[in-house]
Amino acid sequence: MEATINENTTIITISDVLEYQFCPRFIYFMHCLDIPQHEEKRFKVLKGREVHEERKLTNREYVRKKLHCIEKDSEVYLVSKLHHIKGIVDEVLFLEDGTAAPLEYKFAEYKEKLFSTYKYQIVLQGLLIKENYGKEVNRGYICYTRSNSLVKELEITPSDFNKAIEIIEDIIEIIEKGKYPKATRSGNKCIDCCYRNICV
Repeated sequence: MEATINENTTIITISDVLEYQFCPRFIYFMHCLDIPQHEEKRFKVLKGREVHEERKLTNREYVRKKLHCIEKDSEVYLVSKLHHIKGIVDEVLFLEDGTAAPLEYKFAEYKEKLFSTYKYQIVLQGLLIKENYGKEVNRGYICYTRSNSLVKELEITPSDFNKAIEIIEDIIEIIEKGKYPKATRSGNKCIDCCYRNICV
């Protein structure tokens, strides 16, 4: 039986997953209590949006040629009926070996470390591509614009997809049941958190 989405279906965004990874209580405050975090005031968010706008006007063909890309779709809005998540993929690359891969642009320097949020953004984009294009996805790419547009490849495994689906299910449970989750284990994140005054 084909999965369907109706007005009562809870659909989360890739951004919701990234917020959940920062701290699960973000989901509760945003979706259950409807308290926004005013992200539009954050410098990196604004700069990241600016980079995405600039990218539309910049020739990035040299990046894609290095990745053996034969075709691409840009700024693709995708929805998963199976897993109830949606998001925009900067670029969907169709590669010479018949697979597809997401390419994400980041207003960031490469620091010899892959952040968990970056990883799962790519994994979730891969999940959306698999479902909507019917293509195998076993890797993704991140372009670090502040490191001279350095592109790093990320392997995506079946266990990565399974873990991402588990996270989606946890988030939907918080939203639908009004469940108050445990806070992040990293106290450093609480120092600059917009919800610190109401989080108990």
